[in-house]
Amino acid sequence: MTFTEQANRIFRKAIDDYHLTDNVDTPIKNPYDRDSIEYSLYLKCWIDTVQWHYEDIIRDPHIDPEEALALKRRIDRSNQDRTDLVENIDSYFRQTYSNVKPQADARLNTESPAWAVDRLSILALKIYHMREQVERAEASADHRARCQAKLDVLLEQQVDLSTAIDQLLEDIEAGRKYMKVYRQMKMYNDPSTNPVLYTNKK
Repeated sequence: MTFTEQANRIFRKAIDDYHLTDNVDTPIKNPYDRDSIEYSLYLKCWIDTVQWHYEDIIRDPHIDPEEALALKRRIDRSNQDRTDLVENIDSYFRQTYSNVKPQADARLNTESPAWAVDRLSILALKIYHMREQVERAEASADHRARCQAKLDVLLEQQVDLSTAIDQLLEDIEAGRKYMKVYRQMKMYNDPSTNPVLYTNKK
């Protein structure tokens, strides 16, 4: 089984598990060993799935403003958790390939493996929810047909992205490419770098 075959299987499980309750407050029950990459992949997709539904809720035109603000804070925390987890997954890859000596002409990739995996997790969510639209019995035939066309593209994109990630990992393992990871260094959540926060300290 390739890395992305495993990842896509875990992403589908996380998404299916969330939709057993379809509630953003459902406690996560990660079935994998805490120190495993499987645990991190499941948690990654669970965070993405919850945030997907946060984004649906906050777009309710009738949402109470105080509830919307509280939800915006949850989205901010979720974004930070997501970023931290992607960086942890990159640490796994760095450890996995730490003994590989890059070839003299090895090239640097445009993004790290974990950020590509991040996109793969989001893609799994798009596929799940687009399939929901295709299967909506009360929707018009035109709506379902348009969503089916989009779903076909998403499924093709999933194959292409999975292939590209597996090829990238093969290249890193063979020394044809090398990893160089830059931390995101998000500034808006840091009270020492967000001017709104550090100029309003009491």
